[in-house]
Formats: sequence, structure tokens, C-alpha cells
Amino acid sequence: MSDHGEAPDGTAGRGLRHGRDQVADQPAMSNPRAESVRQVHALATRAGRERSGRFLVEGPQAVREAVSAPQVRVRGLYVSEPAALRYTEIVHAARDRRLDVHLGTPEVLAAMSPDAQGVVAVADLVDVSLDQALLAVPRLVAVLAQVRDPGNAGTVLRAADAAGADLVVLTQASVDVHNPKAVRSSAGSLFHLPVVVGVPLAETVATLRRHGLSVLAAAGDGPFDLDDLLDGTAAPGAPDLTAPTAWVFGNEAWGLAAADRAVTDAVVRVPLHGRAESLNLATAAAVCLYASARAQRT
Repeated sequence: MSDHGEAPDGTAGRGLRHGRDQVADQPAMSNPRAESVRQVHALATRAGRERSGRFLVEGPQAVREAVSAPQVRVRGLYVSEPAALRYTEIVHAARDRRLDVHLGTPEVLAAMSPDAQGVVAVADLVDVSLDQALLAVPRLVAVLAQVRDPGNAGTVLRAADAAGADLVVLTQASVDVHNPKAVRSSAGSLFHLPVVVGVPLAETVATLRRHGLSVLAAAGDGPFDLDDLLDGTAAPGAPDLTAPTAWVFGNEAWGLAAADRAVTDAVVRVPLHGRAESLNLATAAAVCLYASARAQRT
């Protein structure tokens, strides 16, 4: 023990342990520079995630969803005492799943993640193979092609979840969906539906088509108007939104390249009725996905 009553692994006495709720099984972590703290913090980097096969889940909303999802393999929950008292349902859900729960000082949790509000979880990477995801016979899929902004990727994933999509694919050269900003932006939706990463777009489109999905590209200059498709007034040969559909959304800055459009079945535009020049990626994705969800419902 150190002169301050601290063990070499960064733990201290049990003064922070909340006896009534039995928050943790071990003494509270109190050394922000402990190796165990640095290992958790390292998961904020791509190198740390690739090396460990795990990622960081930050904040009460994302952690709440992670510990409540039986398909997500959570390796540990870390909470400060104030957070443990405030978010008791997270601690109880973790205890019910017999997850490792670690209590730490606010300084320790801040060293793990300054954005986590005192609640952090470590989980195994959640991506699955495309073939495995398609076993569930999806009817609505979102495909992100070379989307680089983690906030956009997470927001599209959240919109896809809200619209009832069955699957999200991030193609080769897209952002890492386990990036902390992407995880936070998904608001827990990352743990609600399958996510496939790293597959080339042409391969993704061919595989989706073999499984019976129509593949539509979203672009501002597409020949088919989304409103016309919904109203049934589109020209002959227009795509049918009531059919199983995969929507392809391109990069935030340059959209979809001509070669990428060419591999899809049709290019659809979201009409702009006001003076806005365009819609951002996440908004356009939400509009298209909800249009398909509405058409498939009826």
C-alpha cells in the first residue's frame, strides 16, 4: 500500500462503496494514472480498439442500452459514486447480468473519459458479417458509403433504428462506428440492430440484391422524386418503396461518385420545397428511411 492507503493497482478503501446497493465487489479505484485506467482510456483511439477488440461506451444513455442488450458482451462497468447513486437502474441492470461493476472516484472516471458523466462501459466490438446479418431477411437497410464524420454516422444509425430499419452497413473507407463520437451520437441505437463494417460498396450492393432488396441511391440530382414515389405518381419504371429496400447514402462533402451510383438500381432525390440548397446527410437519410418505412407499412 502507498502512504495514502492506496494499493498499487489504484484502488483505495471501501469508503466510496455504497453498501445498500452493493455497487462494486472491489475497493474503489482512486488513482487516475493507474494502468487499468489508461487501458480504458486507450479505447478512445482506433489503435486501442483494434489491439483489444473492445470499445468505449460513454455516458448514461449509451451505457444503459449496452448493459440492457443481451447480445452485447460488456466486459465491465465503471461508475463514480455520484453516478452510481443517480443512475441506479444502470448498476442494477449490470448486476442482474452479473457484469463486473467497478466504482471509481470522479477523477478516475474523468481520466477514462471526460465526456462520460461518470458512467463508462467497455464492450466487445459489435459488428457482424453481412451474410450473418442477412439471415434475418431484412426489409429496410441503410448503407453508408465512405461516410467519414462519426457524428453523422451515429446519427444515421439512430435514424435507421427509429425508422425500423433491420440493418446498417458502413462500407469500406467509412468511419469506425466504434469511434466514441459515433457511439454517443447513436444514443444507444448501436446496440439495437446489426451493424456491418468494411465491405466494399459493389460487394454490398450485389449481396443485398441477391437477397431480394432493391438498392436505391439518395442524391440531390436523382431522376426520381421521393414525393412522387410516395404518392404513386412517378414515371413508369420507378422504384417501388413498398418492396424490401436498401438506401445508399454517400459522403458528406461529395456525395456518391458516378461509379457508385451506377451499381444501384435507381437514384432518388429528396425534394426541396424551400430555399435551402441541400439537406445534410443525417437529415436526408432520416427522410428516405421514413419514406420506405411508411410505404412498407401500408
